[in-house]
This record gives sequence, C-alpha cells and structure tokens, in this order.
Amino acid sequence: MTMAAANPSEPVCAPCPEEITEWDQRTYAQLVSTELTAEQRERITHPNHVYPRQDAVLAVHWHPECIPLDLVQRRIDAMFPNRCDELIIPTQHNVLIGYGDFCGVEVDCYSAGFNRKVQLLVHVESRRVQDAGVFRTMLAHTFKYRAHQLVEFMDTILQPSLEDRLQEAAAHAGADARLVAFVRAWTGKLRRLMDRNEAITPPDAYKNKLLMYWFDELRAFHDDLLINHALVLLKAVKAVVKANFSLEYFYGTSEVIEEVRGLGGCIVVPHPEQFWPILLAGYDVDGYEVWNPQSREYTEFLIHVVNRQNRERSRKDRPILILMGDDTHLGEKIRPPELQDPDKAGRQIGVQPAWDDLAIRKSLIVANTDRRRVIEDYRARLRG
Repeated sequence: MTMAAANPSEPVCAPCPEEITEWDQRTYAQLVSTELTAEQRERITHPNHVYPRQDAVLAVHWHPECIPLDLVQRRIDAMFPNRCDELIIPTQHNVLIGYGDFCGVEVDCYSAGFNRKVQLLVHVESRRVQDAGVFRTMLAHTFKYRAHQLVEFMDTILQPSLEDRLQEAAAHAGADARLVAFVRAWTGKLRRLMDRNEAITPPDAYKNKLLMYWFDELRAFHDDLLINHALVLLKAVKAVVKANFSLEYFYGTSEVIEEVRGLGGCIVVPHPEQFWPILLAGYDVDGYEVWNPQSREYTEFLIHVVNRQNRERSRKDRPILILMGDDTHLGEKIRPPELQDPDKAGRQIGVQPAWDDLAIRKSLIVANTDRRRVIEDYRARLRG
C-alpha cells in the first residue's frame, strides 16, 4: 500500500523549524496547563443554556477533566435554578472522583469472551471508598494506558519500524508524501517538547488529543486546509493504533465488577451499542445507558432489550435500570471557541433530551420509568 501522489492544488507545507522556538514552548505550556484564566472560569460558571423547567437532574456520565468541582457546582446551579431532585456523579476516565455523597469513574477494561475493550461506569457511595485501595491501584494502572497509547500514536508517525501502519493510515486519509512529512516533522517537535517539559506536564495531559490540539494550534502559521487534512491523517493513524493496541493491558471486565461489588458499588454499561456483545455477556450490572450524544440511534431498541431482560429475571434479582448519559467533557468548553469540537462543546451536564422525546417516552412508559424514578431507584441502590 503506498501513499497518494502529491496534489498540487493543496497548500504548500512550509518546513518545520528544527529548533524549539519561544512560540513552541509557550504553546505547549498552555496546552498542558490546568490553570484556568478568568475568561475560562467565566465560561464555565455562566453557561449559555439555562433549563428552568427541568426540576430533576440525572448526571452519572460526565467528565470534569481539568475543571475544579466548585466551578462545576456553580455551573449546575446556574443551569438548573429550579431543580428539586438530583443524582450527579462525575465519571473521569480511570480516576475515581467524589462529588457530594457519591464517587464515580469510567473504567476501561477487557472482555475476553468477545475480545473487545469495553467501558463501565462505576458509582460508589463516598463513605465506602476508604476501603478501595485495591480498586484505586487497578485504576492507577489502567490510567497509564492513555499515555502509552499517545506514545504509540506518535511512534507510528515517527518510527520506521511502524511505517506500514502509517502507510495504511495515509492511504485511508488520502495523504501524500508531503503531508506525511509535515505531520512527521511537527509530531517530532511535540515529542521533543514533551521530553523537555516532563517535570511540568501533568499526567492527565498525556492523551491522544494532545497531539490533535497541537496541530490545531499550528493554524497560527499554516493554512486551514492543510491543518484540516493533517487532522484527518492523524485521526486515521489514531484508528490504526487503537485497532492494534494490546487488550492485555486492561483488567478483565469480571475482575473490575467483582472489585466494585466488594465495595458495595454499582455498575452501568455506557453506550452499549458500541460493543453489542456486552448485552449478551450476562455481566452483573445495574443498568444500561440507552442514550447519550454518541449513541442515540438505538435508544428505543435498548429500552425494549432492558424490558425483555427484566421480564426474564427472577423476582429475587434486582431489575436492570434504564439510564441516559450526557457524556459531557467540560475541558472542551474552555478551548478557544474557534477550535472547539461542536459536538462535544454542545453537550451539557444533566441534559438528555431523550427523556422528553415523545416517541421514546412511549417506550419509557411501557418500562414504567422516567428520569425522576431512575434517580430515586439508583440512589437507593447506591446507598444499599
């Protein structure tokens, strides 16, 4: 497989300066910084959308990222001024975080039965996590996989031994040799910046989007068409890396579930349509997320699946709950507006329009559930 021939209609790729410039260093420091400017804090605490009619807030799948939870609280207060019931639990990737009476985390794990990486939302009452030493150690190990994947992402671009993967991605992205050279040069510079700034780089910064954000910043010097095509190539490389990433790195799904149950915690399968076999695996979980902004095509079908499974369960078994998640990534909201991902930037904590969709509500009525009932039932389950 070979890369596409050069396209003379595309912008010329200006050479990447070999030396690390003041702009390079300043931009890198900004990308990895967790300090918020006054403007960013204002953007978090003064949301563009307010929901005065929503009196119940369910938010058990969202990511604070680098946003302090006191600012998140102010945002929620502003968005839902008339709420009278809530269940709000953050689910950072592989980091257990508390908010009020509960802690949460989204865990990456491995299901050997169908050879896929899957994710679980874990929620635990805060008073129970003092005994969560083993679970925290498991999370700390899994947390590192994102940094390992970033290294593999960059190595795929930089290392001759992985040229076949790069060629595969370039062919998929329609990238010619000039574009590949451009991406390789600026990826190499980011790698040198990472090595130089290891002491000031927080662990959470080492994730695939660091490379994507770096190329977004290059719009200061390069044509948007060029950067857009470079990002297409990067996304293709990322897909190849994920397809080849070792699943043995993760703890098994059953191991994670067993540890969570030992803490008295609860487990929800997020966006199961992304890994359908989990619906048949018979895992000991409390609920399925039937809707989120990434997974909304099969909501009614998933509600019917839950109904059918609940009818087949014995009376002594607790029913599977129907949940929805907003999958908000608050870090996206503090990026420069012109560089935000519109889909991610549009997500809001506690906002799941499917609860109020007339067609979906018919299925929810048959399932004898709604947002307020789920809040009540799941909160009671968490408190044991």
